[in-house]
Amino acid sequence: MSSDLAQSIGRELPYLRRYGRALTGSQQAGDSYAAATLEAILSDRSLMEGDNPRVALYRTFHAIWQSSGQPVAGDESDDRAARVQSHLTALTPNSREALLLRTIEELRYEQIAEIMGISQDEAEELVQIALTEMGRAIRGKVMIIEDETIIAMDIKGIVQAMGHEVTGVARTHSAAIQLAGERRPDLILADIQLADGSSGVDAVNELLGAMGDIPVIFITAFPERLLTGDRPEPAFLISKPYTEEQVRSAVSQAMFFASSEGIEAA
Repeated sequence: MSSDLAQSIGRELPYLRRYGRALTGSQQAGDSYAAATLEAILSDRSLMEGDNPRVALYRTFHAIWQSSGQPVAGDESDDRAARVQSHLTALTPNSREALLLRTIEELRYEQIAEIMGISQDEAEELVQIALTEMGRAIRGKVMIIEDETIIAMDIKGIVQAMGHEVTGVARTHSAAIQLAGERRPDLILADIQLADGSSGVDAVNELLGAMGDIPVIFITAFPERLLTGDRPEPAFLISKPYTEEQVRSAVSQAMFFASSEGIEAA
């Protein structure tokens, strides 16, 4: 592999991990698909042919993803995985993938079409279908950990407009622990740096240690710092500055992996 190609892949790998984790709802499963993608490329360099290495990388990932037939982590005895699978099978095939590629990975429609082996019109249609299907599929309780008031209110408005209930907004580590203790959320949206200088990552880790498996969406200006694979890391990441479409997409994706029995299927 040429040094230029290796560098191109290295630059894109954190974002490929982000995509894989969002698809599977799991750091381990998502990173496994990314590793399988790299192994395939090492075995067949022709997979990276084309003018755009990023598109070629995602195209290879997509081929492996489609051939595996395993959209979520877990086995048949895993109740959470079974619930997730039940939700996902109700979606139009490839729509969720197209939505992630468009909103979170910010690829153009013609690039999505090339990755998925479909026409650009089909790619655009799949994204619209996903926005409709996922937006109405599940309702739940969302907790927001964000120290900037304007951003917190913006995110709260987006989440509520989607039909979810916001349990509250916490600006510090201690406030987050207190808020979650008052009412267990189905999903957490968290910034990395909080008002008192504390870490949103530390707050979330403490919450997950006490409450078990709750999907978390981190909002950060430096997503690559949380996509190294060196330690437990989030499955869902939004880059700052974010768009409303990105928040809606990430919340819809993450809510499918909520383990709470209390979420409502619309």
